[in-house]
Amino acid sequence: MDPGAVERPRALCPRVTRWDGGGWPEQGRDFCSDTFQVARGSRDDSSPQEPYHLLKNMTSKSPPLCMCPAGWKLLAMLALVLVVMVLYSISREDRYIELFYFPIPEKKEPCFQGEAERKASKLFGNYSRDQPIFLRLKDYFWVKTPSAYELPYGTKGSEDLLLRVLAITSYSIPESIQSLKCRRCVVVGNGHRLRNSSLGDAINKYDVVIRLNNAPVTGYEGDVGSKTTMRLFYPESAHFNPKVENNPDTLLVLVAFKAMDFHWIETILSDKKRVRKGFWKQPPLIWDVNPKQIRILNPFFMEIAADKLLSLPMQQPRKVKQKPTTGLLAITLALHLCDLVHIAGFGYPDTHNKKQTIHYYEQITLKSMAGSGHNVSQEALAIKRMLEIGAVKNLTYF
Repeated sequence: MDPGAVERPRALCPRVTRWDGGGWPEQGRDFCSDTFQVARGSRDDSSPQEPYHLLKNMTSKSPPLCMCPAGWKLLAMLALVLVVMVLYSISREDRYIELFYFPIPEKKEPCFQGEAERKASKLFGNYSRDQPIFLRLKDYFWVKTPSAYELPYGTKGSEDLLLRVLAITSYSIPESIQSLKCRRCVVVGNGHRLRNSSLGDAINKYDVVIRLNNAPVTGYEGDVGSKTTMRLFYPESAHFNPKVENNPDTLLVLVAFKAMDFHWIETILSDKKRVRKGFWKQPPLIWDVNPKQIRILNPFFMEIAADKLLSLPMQQPRKVKQKPTTGLLAITLALHLCDLVHIAGFGYPDTHNKKQTIHYYEQITLKSMAGSGHNVSQEALAIKRMLEIGAVKNLTYF
């Protein structure tokens, strides 16, 4: 052995063909040792070529080098590190729901009657579709079992005011929905992930499209669609012109958090003196809406969303009441109305991300949620649970 050579493990340098710079490779030579010898310079002083030229000559004419076992291990390690880095970067956006996504099918996904009911029973325990979706006048005209809770989880103490509202509104579900053997629904959240999502056409194909609060459609049709079957709202979140962002047959579903919410809708529909106090934000004083479009959501859904999904106590101090978001409430409603439930635009940025906007249509951040009474981290876990058991499916990344 050349005393100037460096010993190398033989397992990493198998005997393979050697390319000598011309003609075909010679068989049975140690390729790694030949390469190393050229790289460090020949010990034969009579060699007509300098070491650099030998190396250049060999690498420019030689076929691809062999891939030793150690090389494969190195590539595997690099690939693993890359995958971990990608997953970590995704998780920083939202550590709860980001991986629960499925591509939008080109055709309608098969709908199986009772599918949501079977899966949702794992979430709610005492799941039942016997509860009406909207409050009905007949259920309050002769009340046999008064509500156990005050708003937003019941109607205790607000029955008289509610009666006046129910006398001028309706409770029916449109026949076009009621007659469906299998109802395909999508709940469209307000999350920033809808921006540039191109989901508009897919959303419009669902039987029932549920939207939230004052989220706009105009100008965002390509991402959020234009069809609106129901829009859940409360006075402070009502759009000042309900005809702009809704369809002529859209059901405007009032979510009552307090007795003043019933008072507001009564003054609007009966054209009585408007109420200005009792709201954290001034609601519309003139609201051009057809009373036949108004529905009052059954507080039962707020109750089970708070109790079964978030484990919130029904009796809380007035000043620190925690409550579900309109989005979680809408998903709960959909699981009791529909057979197939998809969601889009749900999820908030990581709590440490102070600059990321939370809505697709405005530049507000998570800071605006402070003092709202919503626990977004707990809600994210609840939605994650729904996704894990397949009760809902997600159309957007988070």
